[in-house]
Amino acid sequence: MQVQNMPNYGAVPPAEMAKLAEQAVIGKAKKHPEITMILAIMAGIFIAIAGMFYTVVMAGAQSMPYGMSKLVGGIVFSTGLMLVVLCGAELFTSSTLLLMGKATGKLKFRNIVKNWGLVYVGNFIGSILFALLIIGGGVWEGGNGQVGLSAMYIAKAKLGYPFFQALILGILCNLLVCLCYWMTLSARTAAGKMMACILPVAAFVVAGFEHSVANMYLLPVGYMVKTVAGPEFWQAIGYTAADFDMISLGNILMNLLPVTIGNIIGGGVMVGLSKWFVHLRVKG
Repeated sequence: MQVQNMPNYGAVPPAEMAKLAEQAVIGKAKKHPEITMILAIMAGIFIAIAGMFYTVVMAGAQSMPYGMSKLVGGIVFSTGLMLVVLCGAELFTSSTLLLMGKATGKLKFRNIVKNWGLVYVGNFIGSILFALLIIGGGVWEGGNGQVGLSAMYIAKAKLGYPFFQALILGILCNLLVCLCYWMTLSARTAAGKMMACILPVAAFVVAGFEHSVANMYLLPVGYMVKTVAGPEFWQAIGYTAADFDMISLGNILMNLLPVTIGNIIGGGVMVGLSKWFVHLRVKG
């Protein structure tokens, strides 16, 4: 979309960004369900690619200072949102911004819930599909088992949060992710959009915030490694399956629930509704 009366400092100003965001969320809700599902599956794959990248980079990173290793991991994880933004996929965490459409009266709540359901399921399908390919391709065996160990370490850490803490971490994560998406609307070049993705995503990874779609890959792939690994793998890494008992299907579901709720609050309410209130609300 060509924004009229653009100031000459090279970026779309905040008020115009809000209008672009409103148009984007309405467009998301009006897509044909089949198109939405395909784009959601692709987004799940894109975030899973970032998760794979992060897992491999973090393998054997224990020798690095904690903050620096997390920073490197966060930068590489931003690949996922770059792919989503530039390739036009449908990601649940950014779809929480559809609450803006409800606030402006251009979307009904049932349209929002329908979109969220389709996108969430599509993201999950894409994430699981990519996890199965990673397991089938033996990527987890890299580094003499260090990649698989990294996958299980990441999953175990995420599954250690109680419900309320996971909820808060989900809020904080999608606050940053949706602000990141919002920043991409200000950029008018592909390079600008990519740069806008890096630091907010790195910040949520460094801080250990929780992203529901990322967890759709990171938790199942850790579970799959634990399930398919043979005696040689456990001997190579110096651990046993009992050391990762916390990685179970039940615990994975109990993580996704609070994180998903938190993501809706962080993105839809803290970003979407606040931006509507400032820029789009009809002032009477």
